[in-house]
Amino acid sequence: MTKESWGKFKKARERFKQETERLSASLPDLKKIQQEFVNSRSETTYTIETPVVYNSALDDFTADDEIKLILTADNPGRREQASQNRRYLVGPSGKIAHKFFRDNPSLHIDYLKNVIILNKTPIHSPRTVELKELCKMDKEELHTNARRHEGNKGEEVHTKAQRHEEHKGNKGEEHHTKARRHEGLIFELEKSQKFMASLLLEFQEALACPVWITGYSEMRKGGIFETYTEELKTLYADKKEMYKQVFIFRHFSMNQFTIDLKKQTQSGETVLKTLKRMGKAYRERILGDFN
Repeated sequence: MTKESWGKFKKARERFKQETERLSASLPDLKKIQQEFVNSRSETTYTIETPVVYNSALDDFTADDEIKLILTADNPGRREQASQNRRYLVGPSGKIAHKFFRDNPSLHIDYLKNVIILNKTPIHSPRTVELKELCKMDKEELHTNARRHEGNKGEEVHTKAQRHEEHKGNKGEEHHTKARRHEGLIFELEKSQKFMASLLLEFQEALACPVWITGYSEMRKGGIFETYTEELKTLYADKKEMYKQVFIFRHFSMNQFTIDLKKQTQSGETVLKTLKRMGKAYRERILGDFN
């Protein structure tokens, strides 16, 4: 990286760290809700260790590294949130992605050395679609806490002076409760998507490299990542040249990416040419054409 690029990279990385810390603090009940959800599933349970995941792999990069691609997935899964990892795409999808680049040396991209990975939100869920269930559980938790709070207020009997003193002492706590009623997981999930969209652009401006966004089914209208999509449209509206370097594909999970690539490859076409054609077509389908 050039000195300028390295400086911008570090600034974006630090902003990412700070946002994950803010998000974690804004959702004090998230870990509890995530664990309850994991325990309720019929599949193997696991311990929630990192409710909101910063991609610590970004800390491994130095000014001497050459980053050729920004790869964006959905959100951290089981392995990504584990304390020994806290890195994006380290599960089955990551292994498939690694294999893809290893099997296609003509791209001249080393998955471990030349790629940085972002998500559409840093909030963990076992499966992306289950973010909806977590939001539902959080909403129910907020309503339960609100009813309990109101019930306790009705049961308490105080003198006029005691009420006055308690009002002063609990004013901050009541304000926090009201804020939590409004700023629950749904609110923060949407806010995190807007942040991650802006972070993607910030990294792209710093590194001047292509962007691959994998997984577009939930980016459609009504999908979990609709907010992310709409924010990208806004951010790239006046950055047409950078927009041309954004490509959208299917997930690496379950080999969707590789299968689709094989299906769409035309005779005599290089892998890179096929990828550009595919990625452009999906981009225009999801984000539109700014030309």
